[in-house]
Amino acid sequence: MTKINIQQMMAESGVAFGTSGARGLVSQMTDQVCTAYTLAFLHGLGLAKTGQKIALGMDLRPSSPDIVRACVAGIRQAGCEVDFCGMLPTPALALYALAQGIPAIMVTGSHIPFDRNGIKFYRAEGEISKADEAAITHTEVELEEKCPSLLPEGESADATVLTVNPAALQQYRQRYIGLFAADLLSGWRIGVYEHSSAARDCLRDVLSALGADVVGLGRTDTFVPLDTEAVSEEDRRRGLAWAAEHHLDAIISTDGDGDRPLIADETGNWLRGDIVGLLCAHFLGADTVVTPVSCNTAIEASGLFRQVIRTRIGSPYVIAGMEQMLAAGSPGVVGFEANGGFLVGNDLTVGGQPLAALPTRDAVLPALAVLAMARQQGGNVSALLAGLPKRYTASDRLQDFPVADSRALLDRLQSDGTAYQRLWGNELGALAYQDLTDGLRLTFDNGEIVHLRPSGNAPELRCYAEADTMERARTLVALSLQRIAGAS
Repeated sequence: MTKINIQQMMAESGVAFGTSGARGLVSQMTDQVCTAYTLAFLHGLGLAKTGQKIALGMDLRPSSPDIVRACVAGIRQAGCEVDFCGMLPTPALALYALAQGIPAIMVTGSHIPFDRNGIKFYRAEGEISKADEAAITHTEVELEEKCPSLLPEGESADATVLTVNPAALQQYRQRYIGLFAADLLSGWRIGVYEHSSAARDCLRDVLSALGADVVGLGRTDTFVPLDTEAVSEEDRRRGLAWAAEHHLDAIISTDGDGDRPLIADETGNWLRGDIVGLLCAHFLGADTVVTPVSCNTAIEASGLFRQVIRTRIGSPYVIAGMEQMLAAGSPGVVGFEANGGFLVGNDLTVGGQPLAALPTRDAVLPALAVLAMARQQGGNVSALLAGLPKRYTASDRLQDFPVADSRALLDRLQSDGTAYQRLWGNELGALAYQDLTDGLRLTFDNGEIVHLRPSGNAPELRCYAEADTMERARTLVALSLQRIAGAS
């Protein structure tokens, strides 16, 4: 037996908890590291019971099958049974685990580059909390010298080796096919930007079942790290070209594991994720919205919700805020992030049909909500934005920017009252106030906002900006990142 202290392993391997799950370079995510994390999850949270089923799924990253194999070894060593759900969207696995009342493990790195990956953990009640992460971190586990596995040594964890249980994916499809009328999208032509999304086939099935003429776009066997918060210039051009070429009413996509939506209107312009979240919350008749500090202030300015609660960035913080509001008796509690991932805190009724709670990020619900709103109003997707406050957000990132450099930069900007002026000059005017909820969010006298924070998932510095026009918001992001890159 090999004894492993998880906290020490995290420091030595570089695989640590970020904003959502444990993540690191593929080269760091060895069999030993992944098996140890699995055991720490099961033992550290008291879930390792003989015969306990553990739902297990994965995305389409080339490294995911090997990580699944290591997780299988950990599940088996803990005396539990593997319920392998195959390749599927993360919210589909989470929904199935909730319905079955069993824990779940999802192998995914979401949107981060293909040379990285991660593991997300779920209790039977839903996504693990920051307190659960701390418990896992402070666990010691013992690895058998030869961990038992369902797989022969050297083989990959694909459907030819592990028997795939299709129930999770079937339940997820039916959640949305049964929520809307079968002719909801009749007469509409909708593009699905498939790339390497784990949700691509499921999304096509759901849209087709609701009457849409679906056009598949950009499918690839090469993993694409699509970030819904930082849409590339290439994808901007693709959206415009696809909409014109195929005469589309909308384009729908997701990130790699299908928990963050990317939605374009009939012209091919991609909508911001927080605006998609705002529209979805309104469509569902939400009373209380829980959302990170980085999201657009149009949420409050719209006057559509009784309460808007702001949190740190990351689904665990949004979920914690939702739980607080539910405990306080708030009805209709939902959450969403700037990436568009949407969370449903309690059971709702939509058009007379039940919608079960799903307190983890989901991409399909907000996409369908936007399409349904447009159809109900007899217009197109772009018309949905006309009634919203004219506040625009943009975001981008500096990649390969060490977290230590990001923190040093924020420390300088916070501690030195003139540091931001030296960085931006006179471009931003006088500072009105700063918010330290998560990173550094600067609001200026003219109402413009620049928000800087280190990514919790990769060595990146993220920049968000908000202004009265999209052009100005994009200019603020580009200017900020250029100045920071030049000063580093």
